[in-house]
Amino acid sequence: MDRCAWGSSNPLMIEYHDTEWGVPVHDDRKLFEFLILEGMQAGLSWNTILNKRKNFRRAFAEFDVEKVARFGKRDVNRLLKDAGIIRNRLKIEAAINNAQRFLEVQHEFGSFDAYIWSFVNGQPIKNGCRSLKDIPAKTPLSDAISKDLKQRGFKFVGSTIVYAHLQATGMVNDHTVDCFRYTEVAKAK
Repeated sequence: MDRCAWGSSNPLMIEYHDTEWGVPVHDDRKLFEFLILEGMQAGLSWNTILNKRKNFRRAFAEFDVEKVARFGKRDVNRLLKDAGIIRNRLKIEAAINNAQRFLEVQHEFGSFDAYIWSFVNGQPIKNGCRSLKDIPAKTPLSDAISKDLKQRGFKFVGSTIVYAHLQATGMVNDHTVDCFRYTEVAKAK
């Protein structure tokens, strides 16, 4: 069975590739989870994040955005001592800030889903890449979303992080065309 080259490195990565990556997500909790995880990944490998994902869920209240938005200094100190997650003060504080901004977007648009998917008119982009070298790290779309998020006060949402979020949540289908998931994911909305 052919799959994207990056998705064959270990069992956890294979499972993520085969079941989650690129599948369109319309659930705000899941969109929030990926926003936080992508920000935590900055400068690290996705494999590192996947290995700590259960710990992130526990540490960040199962990605309940309302609970995370209420985290204070005590929570920041607790998270900085948690060896199961990435203990970077800037990333932790950004996650809490982003929860607060996420709630503002939900209030303005009805859901984060409505906001983020509006950038692609509710339809996933199917890129049709032939190899990993054809997959961009960022695009004009991720530049525009990153700019908008930053104007709304979000942190750790540079264009590369945003593009990874778009890939993870299925707004962009960057499975290579020879990957068995390309066609499966292309049918999802």
